[in-house]
Amino acid sequence: MPHATPATPDDLLAAYHFELPVERIAERPCETRDACRLMTLDRATGRVGHAVFSDLPDLLPEGALLVVNDTKVAPVRLFGHKPSGGAAELLLLTPVALLAPTVDAATGWASAPAAGLLRVSRPPRPGDRIEFAPDLHLTATRRGAFGHTDFVLSWRGHLPDILARIGHIPLPPYIRRADDARDRETYQTVYARDDKLGSAAAPTAGLHFTEALLATLLRRGFSLAAVTCHVGIGTFSPVRVPDIRDHAMHKEWIEVPAETAAAVRAAKAAGRPVVAVGTTAARTLEGVVREAGDMTAFAGETDIFIRPGHAFRMLDGMVTNFHLPGSSLVIMLAALVGRQNLLAAYGQAIASGYRFFSYGDAMLVR
Repeated sequence: MPHATPATPDDLLAAYHFELPVERIAERPCETRDACRLMTLDRATGRVGHAVFSDLPDLLPEGALLVVNDTKVAPVRLFGHKPSGGAAELLLLTPVALLAPTVDAATGWASAPAAGLLRVSRPPRPGDRIEFAPDLHLTATRRGAFGHTDFVLSWRGHLPDILARIGHIPLPPYIRRADDARDRETYQTVYARDDKLGSAAAPTAGLHFTEALLATLLRRGFSLAAVTCHVGIGTFSPVRVPDIRDHAMHKEWIEVPAETAAAVRAAKAAGRPVVAVGTTAARTLEGVVREAGDMTAFAGETDIFIRPGHAFRMLDGMVTNFHLPGSSLVIMLAALVGRQNLLAAYGQAIASGYRFFSYGDAMLVR
């Protein structure tokens, strides 16, 4: 459908692309979580500063409320095979915590509808089965675009234990190595909750926090609150349309507990800034307001796409990483600070040797 107004530069995907040398992509995290570099970016002026992440308590606006995403990354990259012997790879996207299984009392097998990205030599047909282990398999029900597949997942035993045994940490494809034992610790925030298991990617801005840094923030008078956004394809799916107004986000599950909603409302009423730790926390805060009409307790899905022109209702700042050219995450940040300010800051980051993407350095937008 044609748009009522012509596209501006902010509407064009090409305006969010930039040259990123491959050596700027971090393959490993810093040895110490809060020892990474931290760029500061002022929303009003575009002014850039340079620090390290452990300096965060000195750089945050006074009285800020930090909102973190307490989801837990699950080892949901699975390798299996078809009955014919052909190889299959699955990225399970339905959060484990949200699966609603039915259990056959006679056999002990549980099954639940789920979805994921399935890579096989030929697109699966309804009824096709993929085996991952003697106690875990799927049966395809519908094939979508770009490998997206609906299926019934079947297992016998405790699913988190099965995934822990056979699954792999779903490192992003731009990390050009296999996952290893260290990633099970480093690709997880220190505040991830076991009962929030299910993300297919980490809320990476939170990877820089340590228990000691969180304690320092509280001691210095900052407040912390948690939301849940189970990170899935909505966060990392590429934007494929020339006019970003035509981009449709996939839905992701978000939760805001009543105490977090109250903390955000109180901060806004008192004039204290609300700073999201990561784009997923930011999307959750703004998504709840869109879905529910106000900052309130909420559990459900959102497909909010934040782009320039978005009127931020809850968000005053953000702690974030450096993101992929042309991604919905870069577009979200451009909505917060202005596209030209953001691209200028990214240019400085590249020239100054900052490390990009999930295991890279951080930025504080204030």
